[in-house]
Amino acid sequence: MYRTSTCGELRLADAGKTVTLAGWVQRVRKMGGMSFVDLRDRYGITQLVFNENDDKELCDQANRLGREFCIQVTGNVNERQSKNSNLPTGDIEIIVTQLNVLSESLTPPFTIEENTDGGDDIRMKYRYLDLRRPNVRKNMELRHKMTILIRNFLDNKNFIEVETPILIGSTPEGARDFVVPSRMNPGQFYALPQSPQTLKQLLMVSGFDRYFQIAKCFRDEDLRADRQPEFTQIDCEMSFVDQDDVIDLFEDMARHLFKELRGVELPAKLRQMPWHEAMKLYGSDKPDLRFGMEFVELADVLKGTGEFSVFNEAAYIGGICVPGCADYSRKQLNELTDFVKRPQVGAKGLVFVKFEADGSVKSSIDKFYSPEVFASLKQTMGAKDGDLVLIMSGDNANKTRVQLCNLRLEMGDRLGLRDKDKFECLWIVDFPLFEWSDEEQRLMATHHPFTMPHPEDIPLLDEHPERVRAKAYDFVCNGIEVGGGSLRIHDGALQEKMFGILGFTPERAMAQFGFLINAFKYGAPPHAGLAFGLDRFVSIFAGLNSIRDCIAFPKNNSGRDVMLDAPSTIDAKQLEELNLRVDVNQ
Repeated sequence: MYRTSTCGELRLADAGKTVTLAGWVQRVRKMGGMSFVDLRDRYGITQLVFNENDDKELCDQANRLGREFCIQVTGNVNERQSKNSNLPTGDIEIIVTQLNVLSESLTPPFTIEENTDGGDDIRMKYRYLDLRRPNVRKNMELRHKMTILIRNFLDNKNFIEVETPILIGSTPEGARDFVVPSRMNPGQFYALPQSPQTLKQLLMVSGFDRYFQIAKCFRDEDLRADRQPEFTQIDCEMSFVDQDDVIDLFEDMARHLFKELRGVELPAKLRQMPWHEAMKLYGSDKPDLRFGMEFVELADVLKGTGEFSVFNEAAYIGGICVPGCADYSRKQLNELTDFVKRPQVGAKGLVFVKFEADGSVKSSIDKFYSPEVFASLKQTMGAKDGDLVLIMSGDNANKTRVQLCNLRLEMGDRLGLRDKDKFECLWIVDFPLFEWSDEEQRLMATHHPFTMPHPEDIPLLDEHPERVRAKAYDFVCNGIEVGGGSLRIHDGALQEKMFGILGFTPERAMAQFGFLINAFKYGAPPHAGLAFGLDRFVSIFAGLNSIRDCIAFPKNNSGRDVMLDAPSTIDAKQLEELNLRVDVNQ
């Protein structure tokens, strides 16, 4: 038996027991004739004591231990004289009588502690060491607990867990596919699934009624903090339901998770905000509601009421009121101007109006407007003395709103209003069914081609498809899109019309989605679904800025696994078997 106890379970009640522990050396300290070793495993840390007066050879052996040596010890549980209130095991120590080195270790490239000295790159290269750090391990334990809670919740709601294929056919809509060459079918390729979308719809045609899967998905997209080339979805589909049925059930699931994992009680009913309202008030379809600063449209106040040509020629003028920040210095205001001019934001400039505590007004545009206009601006913005108003304008309303959204979030960060221990959740509904693609020069499906149009808007499909709303819904928490879904089209004629609007010929639609089109000819039920991003959900609960620390073996910002050195070249013989040829000189 390698151990009788773990390094996190022994307490004062165990004093006098003889125990065997196994784990990794966290640190070694020598004090006079005594040596102390902190032994760590997944469950905690226990202090070991070696006394050279009792056994000098054993004490010398302990002094030769290095960090991260894997060892086994046997000894007696003893009450500590100098207790450590920071450790659950801090009231006891082990007086070691036997030491066995199971495996020696090189000096690790960074400290295996919560506040490590290792940077992101080195930690990703040695991820197996990084996972020994207690805070990283806790993220993985949180992820485990969340998946168990989800499985049990959905099982109690009569969902069936079904695994769908990883090797499927490529689809033309959405993000880029990762493709896999087929050796047995030369010149042909599988694709890795961006989601199990069509397959779970087929399960509804099959009469499974309620399906779920903790599904691996793959998208060949540019990466960022909340995106990886491979990720995990809590993927679900239901038959004979409408939008409210889906929202109510998964709102209950979210409520269950927040209560069990964070002790947070979500409201009895979450807010539902139409997409157009979210864009108008926050410039985002995933608004962060932990703080205010909603947008106020100012064209009526500032356009044509002064000699500032930028506003007079703008298609959109909007502002936010930042409470209590009229004392911002010129340096701070210049920093904000530089922020919005960054390529990531893309604005040309920023206008400020300071309503000083003494009632006076200072502004970058005060010479262009009368005091009466500023008084009207103050009233329209709902500003008080001591507040700062920040204004942006542009030729494109949606683009300017997105820029103003970036500014709003920056102010939220600067003022400490985006508290990771505060949770504000809502549903965004009534998305546009289509969006215009400048790259493709055509309408594209906002979500996917199988999304049900809003019944009231179906007559608009022929003449004004751009005005059609979708029966779609996104779950948003703290400004992060955690998941979303939609009602699906189950009527063949309506699906055919959708394909036509998206530019599919009947032949192309049949070539790409014939399996689904044909399945719908055999009594397809009304159905709807939803998928939560498990990685994003865990990162919100853990208070992380990036999803990487809740994934065991993530990729870096370039999509590389620096630990496995992947992607990499493969042997010429493998390429030949796959009927592929790569010119390394290109």
